[in-house]
This record gives sequence, C-alpha cells and structure tokens, in this order.
Amino acid sequence: MSAPGPRPGRAARRRARRPPAPLPQRDGLDPVRWSVPPAWNGPTTALAALLHRFPPLADPAATPIADRFQAGEIMRTDGTPWAAEDAVHPGEELWFHRELAAEEVPPARIPVLLHDAHLLVVDKPHDMATMPRGAHVRSSLLVRLRRETGIAELSPLHRLDRRTAGVIALGIRAEERSAYQELFAARGVRKEYLARVRPAEGSTLPRAVGERALLEDRLEKRRGELTTRVLPGEPNSSTELEVLAAEGDGTLLLRLVPLTGRTHQLRAQLSSRGAPIVGEDLYPTPAEAARTAGGGALQLLARTLAFTDPVTGEARHVTSTRTLGPGPRTLAR
Repeated sequence: MSAPGPRPGRAARRRARRPPAPLPQRDGLDPVRWSVPPAWNGPTTALAALLHRFPPLADPAATPIADRFQAGEIMRTDGTPWAAEDAVHPGEELWFHRELAAEEVPPARIPVLLHDAHLLVVDKPHDMATMPRGAHVRSSLLVRLRRETGIAELSPLHRLDRRTAGVIALGIRAEERSAYQELFAARGVRKEYLARVRPAEGSTLPRAVGERALLEDRLEKRRGELTTRVLPGEPNSSTELEVLAAEGDGTLLLRLVPLTGRTHQLRAQLSSRGAPIVGEDLYPTPAEAARTAGGGALQLLARTLAFTDPVTGEARHVTSTRTLGPGPRTLAR
C-alpha cells in the first residue's frame, strides 16, 4: 500500500471548498473575481460598483461596460449573468475577463528542465515577467506556458523577478500547490545563484577567488515602494557568498545561496556593500547606473533548485542550462 500523501494546507482546503470559476481561462489568463467587501459603502448597482472598484473599465478604448453586461459577460459564481442594474450585496461575487491592451510578445525559447505529473520546471530567460502584471501580461512566463502546454492550473511555486533568469518551478495540480509552497516558505529548498558584480573602490565584498562570507542584513520593503531598504537593526536576511572567479577588469563571479527569501534580497545586499550586480537598475552605484543606461541583462542567474519533493518523496535537483557573460563561464561546483 502506498503511503498517504501530504495533508492539504489551509489555502488548498479553502480552494477546494470554493465553487469553480463560472468563466474559463482566456488566452492563458484566469478571469477576474471580485468579492464585494463586507463593509462595502460604494455604489449599489453592479455596473456602478464595478466602475468604482475598477476605474480602467471606463477607459474609452475599452468595450463599454454596459455593453458587456448586456452581452452577459459579467457573471455570478453560479454561472448566471449579472444585469447592470442588479443590486450588489456584501459577499457576492462578480466575475469577468479583463480586456488587454496591445502588447508586443517577442518569441522566446523557454527550456523545460523537468516535467512530470506534479511539476514543470523551466529555465526562464532574462527580462521575462513570471506573473501577468502591468505591461507584461501575454508575454509573461505563466501565460506563455499555459498556452504552450494547455495546463490551465499551472501556477508558480516561488518568486523569480522579471530581470533574473534561471530555474523556476511551477505546480501542475491545484490540490498539491500548497504542499510545495509551504516547502518553499519553510526554507526547505536550497537555491543557488550566480552573479557578476563590479565592486566599487572601498567595497566590503571579498575579492579573492575561493573566499567566502555570510551577508546578514535587516531588509524591509514597504507597501507601495518598488525597492527594498537596508536598515539598521537585527538581521532578518542572510546569504552565503563565495567568490568563484575574477575578471581582468575587477568584475567578480559569485556563488550566492540565500538562506532567507526577502524581496530583492541578493540585489539589495550586494548593492549596499558597494558591489551592485552588473546591469543593476534598481540598486546601482553611480558608476553602474551610467553603464546600465545603455541597457543589458541583469547578470543574476537562479542556477539550481534542490529539495525533497513533499508529494512524491523524491530528491529533486534541477540546474539551469544558462550562463552569465561576458566573462568567465565558470560553473558552480
């Protein structure tokens, strides 16, 4: 008899109790679900409430929202359409598809590193958003992969920001998603990165090949702000660092193993020590900002993921096929 699988997490149990979406995915995108808040004090008709909550629906370039109600495109959870004049009450849900602005979707090769019944692990290119957001919707990794594979429930299990390339894991089965996400949240996954940096004069970063260091900082990202701050106080983030190679111009190739998972952790920690990653645009020194103005990929690569699969019990170890350059193409040992 096979061993029982992991007990679904709280989020997975909530999803299981939730009725299925009344609208299918469209072009790899889930429909928008808006639940009227318990203390809703806005307009009381469905049309006015939607416009109040989602002002872009009134964009002159969009289909008039009244026409979308008339066409039956705004749905209740039970699959029946809302009428524009219907009264809305707290707890009720309105479902609809967002209309997308014109977007250039350049062709991109996304190597598959692992694909089985539970996981899809791919090698994300530089400058490709993981999730559909803002100006990157159809061109995002998730939408591309849903369209290419036909797997509607595909969902990223951890974060990898747009400018970073490398290994990213996506879950295939919704009922297993929380087991994987909890593993990442509990730091049960070893992540290894490669980065090329140009230390400024006076940088505190090690420079000798083979030298190691532990970077510890207090990092804070405030709501609404794009960047993470390095602040005084008790450290809440740590990263193991090793110098792998040194280039003729002083650029270093580093191996980085984050022991915590703060937003932009590696980028903020390195920049705060006077050694921003080559191509850095959010945390540059003045010299790196001048160089980055000409464009170029951020020289940061998520090289490996290693963990014990919480669903199958298998040891997983996946390595990127990508390298950083120009410069030495030293691979982590």
